Parts: sequence; structure tokens; C-alpha cells
Amino acid sequence: MKPILNLPMHLVHEAIQQSRKLWVRVIIFGSLALIGMGIAGLGARLLPDSLTGSVDIASVDRLFQIISNSMLAVTTFSLSVMVTVYRATSTQWTPRVHRLMLEDRTTQNTLATFIGAYVYATVGIVMRETGVLTDVHAFLIFYLTVTVMAVIVVYIIRWTLHLQTFGSLIETARQVEETTTKRLNERLDMPCLGGRPLADVPKGAHEIKAKVSGYVQFIYVGQLQKAAEIADINIYVTVNVGSFVVAGDVVAHVTRTIEDTDKISDSIVLGDLRSFDQDPRFGLLVLGEMASKALSPGINDAGTAIDVMTRLTKVLGHYKDEADCGPDAKYDRVYIRPMRADELIRSGFSALARDGAQIVEVQIRLQKAMQSLRSHGDKGMRDAAFDFAKFELARALDAITFEGDRTRLLAKVEPDIHQS
Repeated sequence: MKPILNLPMHLVHEAIQQSRKLWVRVIIFGSLALIGMGIAGLGARLLPDSLTGSVDIASVDRLFQIISNSMLAVTTFSLSVMVTVYRATSTQWTPRVHRLMLEDRTTQNTLATFIGAYVYATVGIVMRETGVLTDVHAFLIFYLTVTVMAVIVVYIIRWTLHLQTFGSLIETARQVEETTTKRLNERLDMPCLGGRPLADVPKGAHEIKAKVSGYVQFIYVGQLQKAAEIADINIYVTVNVGSFVVAGDVVAHVTRTIEDTDKISDSIVLGDLRSFDQDPRFGLLVLGEMASKALSPGINDAGTAIDVMTRLTKVLGHYKDEADCGPDAKYDRVYIRPMRADELIRSGFSALARDGAQIVEVQIRLQKAMQSLRSHGDKGMRDAAFDFAKFELARALDAITFEGDRTRLLAKVEPDIHQS
């Protein structure tokens, strides 16, 4: 997530968070409809009499009634479909994917269009009943209403096409993969969130403790940099985004004791749920949970686990070491723990590797995924893939009892992993 127009990062983040909420889009679409009606009403004064008298206001009334009645029914139906899909995906795949689906742009834009059109038609009916709209305004209001109906038709078509895949496994996994890849690339474009890599905290550093319990959702490194410059200190953030901390736990250190620590602790945002923002590990974890759920006895879908492993391998292929960001750090007074390759691999693969330990097809694909990551350009990722492949091979050989499956698995494993 990059700053926009040099605005403070916390303002940009808050604006982005609000833009993902449905009510914001509803207000925007509804306001645009009302603004259009106002402009059309004012523009009617500039039209010649030959045009203003060419359309009967009664035809506008009928269009208002059609939009008002149909949009109320369509919106109610769409909301029921949306809730059903959300519940189904939470039950079938993982509850953690629910928050990502709530931010689906096509769904939000469609509902905002329907509700906005309903607001437009309802306001139009009220203005007609109160005499604000008359025959003089009929020409422009008629064609504006026709335009609104055309937009409705376009979004109905888009909504229908979207429902063909909305909530399906492939579409849901693709959304999580795209979001995770985007967040990982954003993190790697600004390594260590723009700060310097943290190796060790200096001796004698003063502790900054969390005020509340929760997950680390966001770290405003820009605000930490300003606080460090004002106090002439260095700040060492010792928690990762996505970590869970309890009130009183140490979240950061500073080089010396300072009186006002609120700016520092407030820049490390804690919440009751993990967020995809700044947290690629969470996206990997959600993908892994989808695969793990598919391997449960009630579903027993090894194909889904194999598909997820392919997606996880693609995401991790973007990884690069953050430890080299020190000299060019944008925020040179703030130290952030770099992402580690082994943590990323475990976040995505651990649950599905454990739950699919006795399934030879899953283990073969897992070893192939680790083999691909062993040819990665980063040494840390290569070493982490080697260690994980060796560890999971031992688990699989212990869980698989049929000798034929064990032989088949070993035939697909690199010799150095098996022999080590």
C-alpha cells in the first residue's frame, strides 16, 4: 500500500478501509443520482420550448414507478443471495475468507447501483408529488431516467455473470491468491515496511508495551519515523503484522526512556481479527486452511489441496529477502523484523501437509512444490523449502502404511532429501 499524493499513511489507510465498505458506495451512487437530477432540473431552464414540451411528465412518472418497484425487489433478492453465499463459503472453506468476500467490488457496486437507483426514483416521486418537477423538466429528467435504467441493465447483466462463479472454490481461491500476491508484492516493494531490518534489540533499550490485547493489524511506520525524529531516538518494533499480543506485552523498544510513548504504541494498530493488509502470511494461512478443510473426512477432496499448493507455490515465487533494505530505508530510525521464508512456507503448507500426511497424491505434490521452491532465486527460500520437504517426508513415511504408496512417494523425492 503506497502513499497517495504524499498524504499521511494513516489517512490513506483509513480512506482505503472506508472505501471497501458497502454503505460508502451506496452513498456515492445515490448522491450521483441526486446530483444528476439537480443538474437536469437546472438545465431545463436553458432548453427551448420546443424540447421541453416534447416529453410528457406522465411518462417520467411511469419510469419512476418501474424503477422504484423493481429495485426494491432486486436489491432484496441480491442481498439474500449474497448472505447465502457468504455463509456457504464460510462453512465449506474457511470463515477467514468471509471478510475478503465482503469487499468484493462487483457485489458492492451492483448493490450500490440498485440502492442508488431506488433512492433516485423515490426522490423523483416525492419531487413530483410536491410539484418541484413539472412539465418544464420532463425532457431532461426523462432521458436521465432512461440513462439510469440503462446502467441498471448493465449491472444486472454483470451481476448475473458474477453469480455463475461467486462463492465457488476456484473463484474464492483465485481471490485469495490475487490478494495475497498483491500484499506480498506491496511488502517487497517497500521492504520491512520502509524501515530497516531488525536483527537484535540493543542492550538497555526501553520497552514499549501494548495497551490492549489483539492482533497486530497495521504498523504506521511513517508515524513511528516522525515520533523518532522528534524524540531523537531509534524505534525497534519487535512484533510482526499478524502477531497476537496481550495487553502488557512488549511491542517495541526505544533507545532511551521517553515521557510520551502514546504516539509509538498508537502507531501499532491492534484489533480483534487479522487483516490481509500488510500481512501476506494471513493470505497464505487462509489458502492453507481451504486446503486443510478440503482434506477433512467429510469432504475428502485431495484435488482442492493440490490446486491450493499450486497457488501457494506461485505466491511464494515472488518472495525476496528483505535483509538488504537497510542502507536505502525510507524510514531510517525505525527497525522492523523482516519476513522469513520458513514462516511463509509454514503459514501456507503446514496445516494441509499435516492433514494430508497419509494421502500419497498430496505428499507427492507437496514434494514437487518444495522442489520448485528449491530452485528459487533466494537462498533463504531454498533452504527453508529443503528443511520443510525433509520434515514433511518423515511425517508422511510414518503416516503412510501401504508399502506401495511409500515406494511411489520416495520415487518422486529428491535423493538429497531422502538420504539426509
